[in-house]
Amino acid sequence: MIMMNVMKKLLIVVAILICQVAHSAPLTIEITESEIGALPIAVVPFGWQGAGRAPSEDLASIVDADLKRSGRFKTMPAKDMIALPHTGADVDFRDWKVLGMESLVVGQVKPNGVGGYLVRFQLFDVFKGEQLAGYSIPTTARDLRATAHHISDLIYEKLTGQRGAFATRIAYITSVAQPTGKRKIVLQVADADGHHPQTIVTSTEPLMSPAWSPDGLKLAYVSFEKGRPSVFVQEVYTGKRQRVASFKGINGAPAWSPDGRKLALTLSKDGNPDIFILDLAKRTLQPLTRHYAIDTEPAWSPDGRHIIWTSDRGGRPQIYRMPSGGGKAERITFEGKYNARASYSPDGKLITMVTQVGSDFRIGVLDLASSQLQVLSEGALDESPSFAPNGSMVIYAIKVRGQGELAAVSVDGRVKQRLALQVGDVREPAWAPYSQ
Repeated sequence: MIMMNVMKKLLIVVAILICQVAHSAPLTIEITESEIGALPIAVVPFGWQGAGRAPSEDLASIVDADLKRSGRFKTMPAKDMIALPHTGADVDFRDWKVLGMESLVVGQVKPNGVGGYLVRFQLFDVFKGEQLAGYSIPTTARDLRATAHHISDLIYEKLTGQRGAFATRIAYITSVAQPTGKRKIVLQVADADGHHPQTIVTSTEPLMSPAWSPDGLKLAYVSFEKGRPSVFVQEVYTGKRQRVASFKGINGAPAWSPDGRKLALTLSKDGNPDIFILDLAKRTLQPLTRHYAIDTEPAWSPDGRHIIWTSDRGGRPQIYRMPSGGGKAERITFEGKYNARASYSPDGKLITMVTQVGSDFRIGVLDLASSQLQVLSEGALDESPSFAPNGSMVIYAIKVRGQGELAAVSVDGRVKQRLALQVGDVREPAWAPYSQ
């Protein structure tokens, strides 16, 4: 069980987190369930036009993997292709019709100055024999994977009408036991496919609750360095950080306002855990809730008008909502005896949360207009859900044979993935917003 109530969670959080460990190995993504009727698409290996060796990154393979793990596409293995065109002029659409493909991607890479490349690709509708998109993208050896993710986003949006999220990033806390017997706990940032992990902060004390700023340039998180919880804000690229909350008692669960100027926090400096709003520039603190119950895990609505949070004021943890400027608390979850750790979808129409089903704790999505709750996951101890920036999927933490891993599920529950570290545990994922 995650917890009997929010108070227990707050009281034993240190003990729980010491058992969670960190590591910097890349994530391995396994698609466990795909969408029925996925669009057949072939991504032909890109051609190399230049002297010397081709770049080490296989762009077509990256694009293929991106589209496949979205669950919206059924990609064709390169070994099954009967032709390998690199430009539209080389395409014989009859070949791809015979193979049952509806869409086709071809491309080529060539040198572009010292250390640079020019990547060209075209997307075709096979049955119409028409080009749907075509781009030339200058890049560098360092940015080839990012370029491939950008290509995937362009293809995804053209074929689905929804913005892609392959070029985004995720933050998560991982850990691994050291030869000394201690555990190294690391807050990491990686590409959405788990590659290019970057260490943000390393500690032998618990780290928790990473939260992205709206511009994707900073992370707020809780660190127990020096034996007590404090909230820090750290710049992702420079590593510059500052402690923004270190009051007596609990300092936890930071959540950014949509304009990036404020943090909603859980503080117990006055004795009982309540929700406070911290103005980061003025360093002023405004209480949002004042209640004898436990109020924790705040999250802002995308328009900044409301804050939702977890409270056991009704006897068990449920989700409540209040105007961000203060006002009357409104309970918004009624199905199930336990609902916690909620956050909004980017369009503000849904919230995802941990919900209890029997004795299991799973990930659910609540439609705010209809009040309908859909359970998306199937585990016994699923935690920490976070929406993708396009709202198409939810990433969350799971337990597999006692090992912490990440998983992702589409908001309709039809596409499921597991993201496993090669070594160590991983937990508390947070999907970054689009870069601004």
